[in-house]
Formats: sequence, C-alpha cells, structure tokens
Amino acid sequence: MGSYKSNAFTYATIVAMGGFIFGLDAALISGTINFIVQEFGLTDLQLGTVVSAPGLGVLLALPLAGYASNRFGRKRTLQIIALLYLISAIASTLAPSYWSLVCARFLGGLAFSSISLASMYIGEIAPPKWRGKLVSMTQINIVLGLSAAYFINYLILQWTNSDAQWVVDFGLRTHTWRWMLGSEILPAFLWFVLLFFIPRSPAWLIYNNKEQEAKGTLSKILPVSEVEVQLEEMKESLSKNTQDHSIMAQLKAIFAKPMRLTMIIAMTIAIAQQATGINAILFYAPTVFEQLGVGTDAAFMQAIWIGLTSVIFTILGLLLVDKLGRRPLIIWGMVWIIFSLGLCYYGFKTASYTITNQDVVELTELEKKERLNTIVDVEYGSDIEFKQAIHDTLGEEDARTFSSVLIEKSADINAVLILIGILSFIAAFHFSVGPVMWVLFSEIFPIGLRGIAIPFFTLVTSIVSYLVQKFFPWQMATMGISNTLLFYAIIVFIGLVILYRYLVETKNMTIEEIQSALTSDKK
Repeated sequence: MGSYKSNAFTYATIVAMGGFIFGLDAALISGTINFIVQEFGLTDLQLGTVVSAPGLGVLLALPLAGYASNRFGRKRTLQIIALLYLISAIASTLAPSYWSLVCARFLGGLAFSSISLASMYIGEIAPPKWRGKLVSMTQINIVLGLSAAYFINYLILQWTNSDAQWVVDFGLRTHTWRWMLGSEILPAFLWFVLLFFIPRSPAWLIYNNKEQEAKGTLSKILPVSEVEVQLEEMKESLSKNTQDHSIMAQLKAIFAKPMRLTMIIAMTIAIAQQATGINAILFYAPTVFEQLGVGTDAAFMQAIWIGLTSVIFTILGLLLVDKLGRRPLIIWGMVWIIFSLGLCYYGFKTASYTITNQDVVELTELEKKERLNTIVDVEYGSDIEFKQAIHDTLGEEDARTFSSVLIEKSADINAVLILIGILSFIAAFHFSVGPVMWVLFSEIFPIGLRGIAIPFFTLVTSIVSYLVQKFFPWQMATMGISNTLLFYAIIVFIGLVILYRYLVETKNMTIEEIQSALTSDKK
C-alpha cells in the first residue's frame, strides 16, 4: 500500500472512531433500563425521555454542526464533539437523579452529529474508488461500538452475580448501571487525542480559499499526478454552486429546482432509515428479548447476538457496496427489512400468555401473591392485555418490578421464529440502508452545499430516530410489540416505493460526475 493510500486509510480510521463512540454511547443505555427504572421509579414516557435524550440533543446540535463545520472546519468541529462525548460519559456515570441523567445524556446527544461530520470528512479525503468502503467504516465502527456495549453490559451483569470481594469493593452490585455507562469514558478520551493527528479537509480548505494548504493535504492522500486534476474539479464544483456562504442561501439552494432529485432521494432515505425502528431494537434490545419469555440473563446474552450480526453484515455490505452498487443494496435491503419485520409481527401476534398456580408459587420475592389469583389460568391473546392485567392486580410499582419474570413464565410464543426475524432485520439494515445512507450523503451533495446539506438531512433522520426512541416504550404499552413492528414495516414500504422510482446509481463516480447525473436526470 502506497503512502498516500495508507494516509487516507489512517485518517478515515481515526475519524470513523466517532462511529464507535456513537454506538457505545447509544447501546450502553439498553443494559441500564431496568436498573434506572427501579432506582428513579420511572414511567414509560420518563424511560423514553432518558433513552431518547441524546436524540433530542442532536436535533439542536446538527444545525450548529453545519455552521461550525463551515466556519471552523471539519477537524476542529470533530474535536469539540469528542470532548462533548467525554464530558457526557462522566456526567452520566455520576448522575444523582433522573433529570441530571437526562441532562447528561442530552449533552452526549450534542455529539451525535459526529456521524454526519465523519461521513462528510471521509467523503472529502477518500479517492472516488475507495469512497464507499472508507465512508462505510463509520457504520462498521458504529456496530462495533454497539457490540462492545452489549458485551460490556452482559459482562458487568455477570460480575454482579459473583461472590468476588472486588465486586463488592467497587460497588458493581449497587451501582451496576453507572459502571455500564462509565465504560465509555476511556474510548472517548482516546478519540479526542487521536483527532489532533488528522489534516484539515481539502474541500473545506478550497471552500475557504486556502488552495495551497488544500494541495498539501491532497498530496498526502492522492498520487502526485492526480492532485492538480482533483484540485481543479473541486474548484469547478464549488464555482457551480452558491457563492453566498450563508446558511439560508445554501438551504434555499438545496430545495431549488436543480436539486429536486437529490432532495427527494436524501429526504426519503433519511426518514426511511430510522423509520425501520432500528434504534428501538438496538437501544431497548434486552427489553425486546424479554418479551420472548427468556429471562433477563438470556435477554442480555441474545442482545450480544444483535451486535455480532450487525458487525458481520456491515462488513459484508462494506465489501460489496462498491461492487454491487448503492441502488441494489438499498432497494433489496429494504425488501429484506420488510420481510423480517413481517416475521416478527407474525410471531408476536400469534403469542399467548397464561400464568399458572405453580408460576405464582415460584415468585418467592413477591409479597401478597394471592393478588394474582384473579388472572391464574386466564389466557391472554396479546402482551398488552397481559401487562394490563398484571398492572391491575399488582399495582404500578410491583408490576414494573415483576413484569419481566411473569412474561418469562407465562409466554407461549414462537421464540425461535421471532429471534430469526429480529436477527434477519438487524442483518438487512446493516447490510443496506444503515451504511449506504452515509455513503450517499457523502456523494450526492456538491461541495458548496454539503456543509449544510449533510447536517440538515442528518437532522431529519435524527428527528425520526428521536421519535422512535421516545415513544417505543409507550407504543409497546399501548399498541403492543406486534403492531409497533407492523407500523415500522408500513413506513419502510412507502420509502421503498419512492426510492425505487428516484434513486440513481453513484458507484465509481466522482462527486462532480454525480452532480451532473442528478441534475440531468429526467425521471
């Protein structure tokens, strides 16, 4: 590998670490849910607020990230983001109350814009033939972070069951969820340090009339013979778009007629990617698996399978994105997602729940067990009906404490079918719309607009993500898990229809060639 190739790979790897921190930050909360619900006595909506707080933070951060990436540069903005991750991790670990935890996680959400900025930066330093692979590194790092989070949560949970003295000395049993959230501190600090060793983006340097510095950066990542050609193409692309660098002027340009096709593609995939419900599954993984009646320990273990599946199929998608192309991966990936959600819907829809006298006897920790006598041997046809019956008989506090174990004992459900459906859904997402959306975002916007366009459409997908995270516990309680998954499948199908009509192929094309294809398309 030539020095320019290794440089491009090194810079992309460092920046893509932001994806790992994102995945870690996002998924660690999944293991803490039962602990924080018990410690702070949270309702379904309060729990949704804790989990979705970063999603709310990123809604504020993304518009500022677009401004900051143009004003201060991609590199400096990424350094600020890394610092926010670090501060948030420390504050979340030490949070003394519900609202302090929400605020700490909200602060971390300000850093979630790292995904869009990482894609932007890597897309600007990657040679065209490697762009798909290098940009997809961010997604690989996200799923590595997710997998690490699930494994860390499971490991800490197992340690709490140990009789080792150090478990007591370090407070793992009494502060389990704090240890889970605190595991983010070290990698966040490492990323912050490494970001000092990357160069400034050549596209940003051209945007700010720093041609000589841009040439120096390009010489580190391209063969000498290609530097001048790439420099001229970037200058030409910039000259074709708005010369007014204001945010409003660039937003107007995004929605202007020449950008109509680009806007349709970006808006549709931004909504559809998160409307799959991916973050409901990832951020509430143990909770979802507890609906299968497998128990808490097994639910944490099966969450690890989500992480492993994510890694395998993200890598597979990375290897094929520049061979098969962006369009086939997205179109067929969305078909696969719909099918997988359909399997899960059928599995949960056909489940039933019946508690027996023997099950009640085994609940040794529940006081006044006779309260359950009214629902013994009664068959309930949905998780909503059963949970409501538990709530009516035990009251809110005991229902919250014993709901998981009662589901485990009473569920008559095709757990294997649903597990296959969930893992198939995870595989489909990470093989297709998960990584490929960021590849498209790094390609379809011209240099003069991308500093605002990428954060703007990332804002759209973040709004959908926030709504999914915020209302998933409420949907579970009111719609049931089967109808919630059906709802996601319907939204994805609508997105599939639109993208099948408008999505164009962009593989092996320069950013300038892509602009020509999108503006001249007659669809």
